[in-house]
Amino acid sequence: MKKMVKLRDGSKVLIRSVKPDDIRKLVSLFRTLPARDRIYLRRDVTRRKVVEQMLADVEARKARRLVAVDGNKIVAEGALELEAHAWKKHVGELRLVVARPYQRKGLGMSMARELYHIAARRKLDELIVKMMRPQKGARKIFRRLGFQEVLVMPDYVTDQSGKKQDFILMRCDLEALWQELEDYFAQSDWQRAR
Repeated sequence: MKKMVKLRDGSKVLIRSVKPDDIRKLVSLFRTLPARDRIYLRRDVTRRKVVEQMLADVEARKARRLVAVDGNKIVAEGALELEAHAWKKHVGELRLVVARPYQRKGLGMSMARELYHIAARRKLDELIVKMMRPQKGARKIFRRLGFQEVLVMPDYVTDQSGKKQDFILMRCDLEALWQELEDYFAQSDWQRAR
């Protein structure tokens, strides 16, 4: 999968499937994230072994991963992680990381749209996202996409510093997500044409 997308500021990035030789660039992306953002990630993605395992999951068909590339740099990474259990095979987990300089430019929404297409081709019915309570910005973005909080478990997970945090599960049915994405892109196109 390869697709050139135009961001709100007029710049362009290439969204494509992750490749095995992207490991070094992915580690670099994750290391450029501010510590206050990385602390809430599920795994320490600044470690090469962790990123290698993420790519191994792609090879094992447990996940689909996309990256956004600007020049020779990966500036965003998104994943659709697939449930292996038969009773949850209709569910996918969405994950997105966008480098700070590329936030608020529509890149996250473009990545979500491409991941949606992958989920639809796999005939998934719904997507979930998992996060910690301090991730207010992420919750706001996913609410905008039609996700709703369906579970809050106080002090259930620990962040990268070892501090307990509330776990939040949000869920969205694919039809609702598609409508939100279509509305977002229709509005963006109209504003650019003015």
